[in-house]
Amino acid sequence: MKKQDIPEQEELQILSLNAFSGMGGAMAPDVAALVERRRRAFGAASVLFYDEPLRIVRAEGAYIHASDGRAYLDFYNNVPTVGHCHPKVVEAVRAQLGAFNTHSRYLFDVAHDYAEKLLATFPAELSNLVLACTGSESNDLALRLARKVSGGEGIIVTRTAYHGNTATVTEVSPSSYKTGAPPRHVRMVPPPDPGLFGNDIAQGFADAVKAEIAALKADGIGFAGLLVDTIFSSDGVYADPPGFLKAAVEVTRAAGGLFIADEVQPGFGRTGEGMWGFSRHGVVPDIVTMGKPMGNGYPMAGLVTRPDILDAFCADFGYFNTFAGSPAACAAGLAVLEAIEEDGLIANAARVGRHLTGRLKRLQARAPITAVRGAGLYLGIEFGTEKGPAPDIAKGLINGLRDHGILIGAAGRYGNVLKIRPPLCVTTAHADLLVDTLEELLA
Repeated sequence: MKKQDIPEQEELQILSLNAFSGMGGAMAPDVAALVERRRRAFGAASVLFYDEPLRIVRAEGAYIHASDGRAYLDFYNNVPTVGHCHPKVVEAVRAQLGAFNTHSRYLFDVAHDYAEKLLATFPAELSNLVLACTGSESNDLALRLARKVSGGEGIIVTRTAYHGNTATVTEVSPSSYKTGAPPRHVRMVPPPDPGLFGNDIAQGFADAVKAEIAALKADGIGFAGLLVDTIFSSDGVYADPPGFLKAAVEVTRAAGGLFIADEVQPGFGRTGEGMWGFSRHGVVPDIVTMGKPMGNGYPMAGLVTRPDILDAFCADFGYFNTFAGSPAACAAGLAVLEAIEEDGLIANAARVGRHLTGRLKRLQARAPITAVRGAGLYLGIEFGTEKGPAPDIAKGLINGLRDHGILIGAAGRYGNVLKIRPPLCVTTAHADLLVDTLEELLA
């Protein structure tokens, strides 16, 4: 059964996936007390995970330790990309805070050391870096750059995309809407799913982008650009075939738009094939945005682009972000880049990812798994039955795995895809534990 044959399936809002509803069973007294304090202080905007939330007390490497005395293997968190509390990052931030920490209108070596090391991982034409504090800020600025350079307003994103939570970036994040839909200058295309586009994903996805560009024009809206997360994480994780994005990027540029690659999720070596997700597709973006993993938990984000794009924007607007590019942030970012190299984490992502993918595909033959997708250590396991997508299976596994000491999340239009994105330091033994536990629960 193809996905387009099941329009009655409910589309899930991203923050509702795996969310604590307050309707679970009895909680430990310390957890229940904290949940009540959270409710009183943070109100309706508070989001917690699992039927019974975790109270965290410490973490290291691939493990999070909770107040129940258990160590939980983390297959969910891509923020501590080099591992929770990596000693190199901890010491770099500690030392910098002990020396000085201020805003970026002063000269200090660590900012330039970081910028030069980061930019060296990009194609040569992408030679200017703007630092921010969050991926939302990076994507917000990227939209402003694209609109300035193109002269258009319209943005094309995928149907279940998530790019952040400023007012402007929420508009290009369809999965954030509980009710309503993005405004008319934001158009959505399906994810690059073989269930929708068949064997020629590249042409099908490019044609979908071309059709939405034409629809914008028909409505009198100029086209500014195509914005995609290059692993299509919120859509359910779509990585293959390598190179499929190239045709859509060519369509984008032929129409005068810019291609913005959101690398918050796939960047920093996660795919196991180099530093950046866009490299798998043989394209050079006009703008690249980055976020969470940059500082391994220290709030840090950024944007890389060509000088001509940044010059055009800065001719009309000033941009200054007080906490972006602080000495402590740059120290954290530099330590992350060094740890990726020194710990061999890109090669580890490739090696463990291959092993994990192989085991999951063997499990697929005897489980209600309809697809195993992804690259390196960003994988999606899609669940379904003859009736269609099975989010109930995914949700049951999320809480079942938690009960067995493994943390994982969900994604996809229907919430039926388990999302695997652990710290890059996980081992094949960790991967085996995940699959063995999945097999036990599915049995």
